[in-house]
Amino acid sequence: MPETALVNARPVDLKRQALGAPTTVLLREGRIAAVGAPVPEAARRIDIGGRTLMPGLIDCHFHVVAHSLDLWSNAIAPDSLAALRAAAVMRKLLDDGFTTVRDLGGADIGLVRAVEDGLIDGPDLVICGKGLSMTGGHTDLRQRTDLRPDALGWRLGNMGVIVDGVDDVRRACRRMLKEGARFIKVMANGGVASPNDPIDSIQYSDDEIRAMVEEAAHAGTYVSAHVYHDEAIRRCVRLGVKSLEHCNLITPETAAMAAEAGCIAVPTLAAYEGLKLEGAALGLGPAEQAKVDVVRDKGVESLRIMREAGLPMAFGTDLLGPLRKYGGLEFELLARVLTPAEILASVTETGARLCRLEGEVGTLAEGARANLIVVEGDPFEDITLLGRPEKNLKAVIKDGRIVRGHLPEVH
Repeated sequence: MPETALVNARPVDLKRQALGAPTTVLLREGRIAAVGAPVPEAARRIDIGGRTLMPGLIDCHFHVVAHSLDLWSNAIAPDSLAALRAAAVMRKLLDDGFTTVRDLGGADIGLVRAVEDGLIDGPDLVICGKGLSMTGGHTDLRQRTDLRPDALGWRLGNMGVIVDGVDDVRRACRRMLKEGARFIKVMANGGVASPNDPIDSIQYSDDEIRAMVEEAAHAGTYVSAHVYHDEAIRRCVRLGVKSLEHCNLITPETAAMAAEAGCIAVPTLAAYEGLKLEGAALGLGPAEQAKVDVVRDKGVESLRIMREAGLPMAFGTDLLGPLRKYGGLEFELLARVLTPAEILASVTETGARLCRLEGEVGTLAEGARANLIVVEGDPFEDITLLGRPEKNLKAVIKDGRIVRGHLPEVH
């Protein structure tokens, strides 16, 4: 494959918090070979036209199998149908500039390999397998009168499995790690869309979560926890959990504790805006709507608390089904507190850290994979332009190949 030179590109520079001067980025065999080097005579030249060149975006909280807000309907779909639906979701993610996605429950090794083998046109997936839920926990979707031990099991469209007791928790973690999970996900707190658990309910025993943390550590990885309530967050930090999802009700003391422990938080504010706007029309019950209000009202405040504590934040949306159209809102909501440079770091460098892909994605450094996007406009001046890809995203490059948009070749 001949080398490709992206000429007249203005790279995002997070250290300077500004765009760099127009330069050339040389791609070779799907990776960044050089930045600012002379163009080899035989290289193919692609003109970026003075536009912004930056790493492909990373969404660190997504569920590609969540075709609908009706989680039960998702879970009982045939695996073949769930996979085809997920493929369509993944194509749209790539359309929007996301070249890496961390899936927080549902996706399996088959979807990962389908991308790697070129069968699905989508971002690379970093998966956890299924989220672990105790009986009555966040992904226990059974009604109170449903006495079946686990009506959903390990079907592809199901985002979580019901597991109780230390021994079964260990067995479930080992199964998921064996089947390609890159980290473990636990439902450690009540949730919004689940029918039986209040938002402040503490889920799983200390020993069960310790077992998850130990199994993950033995495999060289970490545990991610669904948490809203401050007590649940503090407990997870104490037990060794490293990725904290949502965190809407966090206090300054707990945020400082999490920062000291080396945790990363993933706020998902757009999810609650979407649920507030359309949740009722899409079947969300009164109890669930009330829980939406609780976490939505504290979302922006939680950003301030975590920022002041120095707790790193990665970008995530957690939007399900038809609510995914509100994904661009996440940039607007983050911008109420964070600077453009902080948001750019969250959706690139910090996301790469959480995916354990530092130096591979989320950067324009030499040797990194050539997963890049070309953007009209300066995101340091208006970060929200990244949330309007239909207008501002001019091209997506994955592994050195233009997969979306058109860039002119020059001679």
